[in-house]
Amino acid sequence: MDTLPNCPVCHSEFTYKDGPLFICPECAHEWTAAAEEKIADDVLIVKDANGNLLQDGDTVTVIKDLKVKGSSLVVKVGMKVKNIRLVQGDHDIDCKIDGIGAMKLKSQFVKKV
Repeated sequence: MDTLPNCPVCHSEFTYKDGPLFICPECAHEWTAAAEEKIADDVLIVKDANGNLLQDGDTVTVIKDLKVKGSSLVVKVGMKVKNIRLVQGDHDIDCKIDGIGAMKLKSQFVKKV
């Protein structure tokens, strides 16, 4: 028996298929199988130093002193960074740090609060 995917909007497990569409009876969202594959491919998975999954808007703590390139400033251990944004690339976290400004961080140097 084929298992149907959960709703990508409300994550309900009570979806059903109607022709080429998947339909969620709880939130009335409709999507196709091609859209389901695209959603699965577009998900950005970023984990912190402890293996916890990070999401946009999370608060993280720096676990290592980080020198700011081109400056004499240092991001100290234990500094909290609020409202992070995940991006693709080597430095996968965009954020603003108080007293320093906009920065890009690597997820391997932070842990989720």
